[in-house]
Amino acid sequence: MALDITRIRQDFPILDQQVYNKPLIYLDSAASSQKVLAVLKKEEQLHLEYYGNIHRGAHFLADKATADFEGVRDDVKEFIHAAEREEIIFTKGATEGINLVAFSFGEAFVKAGDEIIISEMEHHANIVPWQMMANRKGAVIKVLPFDDDGKLQTEKLDELISEKTKLIAVAHVSNTLGTINPVKEIIAKAHRHDIKVMVDGAQAVKHLAVDMQDMDADFYVFSAHKMYGPNGVGVLYGKKELLDRMPPYQGGGEMISEVKFEGTCYNVIPYKFEAGTPNINGVISFGEAIRYIQELGMSDITVYESELLAFCTKKMMEIPGMTIYGTQKEKSGVITFNVGGVHPYDLGVMLDKMGVAARSGRLCADPVMDHYQVSATVRISFAVYNTFEEIDRFIEALIKVISLFK
Repeated sequence: MALDITRIRQDFPILDQQVYNKPLIYLDSAASSQKVLAVLKKEEQLHLEYYGNIHRGAHFLADKATADFEGVRDDVKEFIHAAEREEIIFTKGATEGINLVAFSFGEAFVKAGDEIIISEMEHHANIVPWQMMANRKGAVIKVLPFDDDGKLQTEKLDELISEKTKLIAVAHVSNTLGTINPVKEIIAKAHRHDIKVMVDGAQAVKHLAVDMQDMDADFYVFSAHKMYGPNGVGVLYGKKELLDRMPPYQGGGEMISEVKFEGTCYNVIPYKFEAGTPNINGVISFGEAIRYIQELGMSDITVYESELLAFCTKKMMEIPGMTIYGTQKEKSGVITFNVGGVHPYDLGVMLDKMGVAARSGRLCADPVMDHYQVSATVRISFAVYNTFEEIDRFIEALIKVISLFK
């Protein structure tokens, strides 16, 4: 293994602490990963040395901030292998990216009676914006189901697709089941019918290599805070020919080229979709997170996290009463589970007292909970800073908590 996990953990000082007199075991990176030290230092440097509003100033601070901000656009382009830097739009996060596509694509391309296909395993952020768009435009939502093992039933796409289908929205990796969906296969099938595809990559980009040229997604969204970066920053990738034809999502400064009361001319992409002053320090520090992942090497990260997942899954399945939701071979970084006789909220609270940070609840995925007919679950999720020793301690804590309810 090429990764030095001891050194990596030193890049995340927050992990070196105790909660309730127990060593912290952070297993909630699917909700939000911890921030790498380089990101925090970059934010501090920006505020101490050269903060200025970008694109608009003629002074040194503004020029330097603008250069660094636009440099991160180039970093993202290379990271996901986009064709052009203009295809990279900065947002508040994956959720805003999806809302932007739902609104602007809907305005440009969707009319009454048209259809949008969404998978059953989507996070609420990849469901509700499409419902809002459908209500506004008079469109129809169709659902692509998954089976009890957590496999998306892509074979049913043929019966769902019609001449009215305009777009398919699907997660690259499920936030609840951990399933790595065959997005390239879905996109290829959709494109044969001239259907566009929007991929929610929020749970994928810190675990898997992403290549827009190979995948051929029409839109792809993700958030910086899930990849060791800052909060309040996200990316929408969109193919240039589509973005050019879509109207702005918001109005204001920067997204215009000329404003008159008789009418306004919009700016070119990507600025057409970046109204107002953006999260300047967030975007600039996000570049450090991207560089950090690239320096570690995505292939090594993927292999290491897969080993953590397999190791933990095997140990958990040995616990009586254990049910794991999502058991596909192609899986990444997430284990969602319940234990018979113990309420998931009780499990989550008691694990916290043992120093384990896990997520309990409906995981912003009500349709998944309804599929399995459960009120809630517990989820643990991994990142490159987790260790096999932490998994052993988690298993010990889990067994102890379960014993308290027996």
